[in-house]
Amino acid sequence: MLPSSADLSYFIAIAQASNLTKAATHLGISQPSLTLAMQRLEHAVGTQLFIRTRQGVNLTKPGERLLFEARSLMSRWEELRGHTLSTMNEVRGRFSVGCHASVARYSLPLFLPALLLEHPDLEISLEHDLSRTITQKVLALDLDVGIVVNPVPHPDLVMRCVAKDTVTLWRSKNLNNEDVLIGEPSLIQTQTLIAKMKRQGFRFKRLIESSNLEVIAALTAAGGGTGILPARVAHAESDELYAVKNAPVFNDEIFLIYRVENKNVRAMQALSQAIQKGFKN
Repeated sequence: MLPSSADLSYFIAIAQASNLTKAATHLGISQPSLTLAMQRLEHAVGTQLFIRTRQGVNLTKPGERLLFEARSLMSRWEELRGHTLSTMNEVRGRFSVGCHASVARYSLPLFLPALLLEHPDLEISLEHDLSRTITQKVLALDLDVGIVVNPVPHPDLVMRCVAKDTVTLWRSKNLNNEDVLIGEPSLIQTQTLIAKMKRQGFRFKRLIESSNLEVIAALTAAGGGTGILPARVAHAESDELYAVKNAPVFNDEIFLIYRVENKNVRAMQALSQAIQKGFKN
């Protein structure tokens, strides 16, 4: 059984005073309570720590060794406690940010360079995956922060909507293949738009499938076909891309997410504020 930090503190106070009564008065507790605490400590250690005398108490040899080690332990504890509190109160340490690679391309430049410049003791690691996977990793504490699209609300997450986006059909001014549609068929946005396109009279003879939105944007910009893209991805690719008139639209919301337990961590607050400010500007 491990002794409590309070019992160790009481032990150090008794050793310094060499008297139970004086130590109890100094600590502001009753002498019986202090005696009981020392009995617990001796039981935990497995040997006698004090010898009572008419003048007070003296340490046994094991007690002298415990005093030396306890002082070192308490000093180390205060140091550890200080480091722990610095995590809460200072913008420092290593934090992981996750987002889809396509989201990363247009979002990270909005805030990360300025954040790193302002806080030189802050380290950031990046991970890229689908938004639903990023959300799961934030929940599992594998990531500290996520920038995700259309997340499902969860009671363990702080969720801030930082931006909106629209997914629709995009073309280049030098479109060569009007019968070609380029998209990522596994995305709910793509599936929804393809169903709407059929009802609205949009017809394509060929479909080029790609799991990478940047590839879709690049092919669309090169005139390879009509691309299904979020507006932010299209704008990041080329000024030559334009949204197709009267095409169906899917509305996206982009969220900043992190665990509720981290809401009072100063570095997390700085990171959250930087992300929100970056999107706002």
